[in-house]
Amino acid sequence: MRLTTANKHSIIMNMERFILHVDVNSAFLSWTAVDRLTNGETLDIRTVPSIIGGDEEQRSGIVLASSMPAKKMGVRTPEPIYYAKQKCPNLLIFPGDFRVYNRYSDSLYEMLMDYTDKIERFSIDECFLDMTGCLFNRSIEDIAKELSAKIYKELGFTVNIGIANNKVLAKMASELEKPNKIHTLYKHEIETKLWRLPVAELFMVGKKSVEKLHAMRIFTIGDLAKADKNLIVKKFGKFGLQMHEYANGIDYSEVIYTKQKPKGVSNETTLTQDLADYDKICEYLLPLVEQTMYRLRKEKMSATVVAVKIKTKDFQILTKQRKLYTATDSTKEVCEEAKLLLKEVLKNNYIRLIGIRVDGLVDNSELQLSFFDVDNREKQHRLDTTVDKLKDKFRV
Repeated sequence: MRLTTANKHSIIMNMERFILHVDVNSAFLSWTAVDRLTNGETLDIRTVPSIIGGDEEQRSGIVLASSMPAKKMGVRTPEPIYYAKQKCPNLLIFPGDFRVYNRYSDSLYEMLMDYTDKIERFSIDECFLDMTGCLFNRSIEDIAKELSAKIYKELGFTVNIGIANNKVLAKMASELEKPNKIHTLYKHEIETKLWRLPVAELFMVGKKSVEKLHAMRIFTIGDLAKADKNLIVKKFGKFGLQMHEYANGIDYSEVIYTKQKPKGVSNETTLTQDLADYDKICEYLLPLVEQTMYRLRKEKMSATVVAVKIKTKDFQILTKQRKLYTATDSTKEVCEEAKLLLKEVLKNNYIRLIGIRVDGLVDNSELQLSFFDVDNREKQHRLDTTVDKLKDKFRV
């Protein structure tokens, strides 16, 4: 059956999607601060009135990003530096460096790849993540909390994360309150969280559109959501329909991601309590292996290296890896190897986090199996792909 646009929309609406919007707080300033601290500077410029700005002597002298202390003194983006200094005479000004920004943006993207490969780089400091099918019996809120903490601990900067069932609501959720916050914006929360906001804060609504909406006595997003749709379309055309749908939390767009072969696939989780018992920790390990290998098979690839990572209760990170005799995409084989590695690295440590990673990836079309491998591998592959189909069907 060929799907019409309406049918596709119906399927999307009936499937509970989980979308994250990750937005770096004051990205250019945060990344400059982290880079300076990494290179031996002692002053964290995020803690004092500071900005990233263009050359004040040239005509590019505007504020590109500002610290929280600067914002509290009224400094705004993208006002001229001249006005910013009038508000804050002791303002520290640092030049922009896109080589630094691109490096930290790439580091963030690589970390996000541990959670899903369906990532849309919306801008240098914003990403949409389609987490549908990647929860594996964990709540999306718990994953967002883990991700936020991991970004801060390992990369040194904070993010806002918006959680919703579509992109526009995830984007709006991440804007609700900053910095370093996680917000949900589900359908049932639209009236209390979204509709009270000024219409100017709705995604994609610009200054000229706001002026026209105000002239129509539409001042809040709720006013727009409740307005006559035909009247809005008559005034704004197709964009009017989009505005009206966004105000009502309607968005059918999908996360647009560039398909590229991964260098490795990994997954990790924080335990609900510190554990040292091998058997209990294995109960956490199996779902991680299943999810990792599910993603690997989706890429039609096999792994030649398996690695296990643990974080002790004292936050010490320990890893153990082993090269396999032959490449595999088998959940069973990788799980058996991962359990052996876990036993070797665990010892008597109480741990708070467990992770699994497969590396040394090869395309399945390039695999050369021995005569004796073929039969057993085919049986296991059929079993794994059957489980994969069930995951796809129920999106667990």
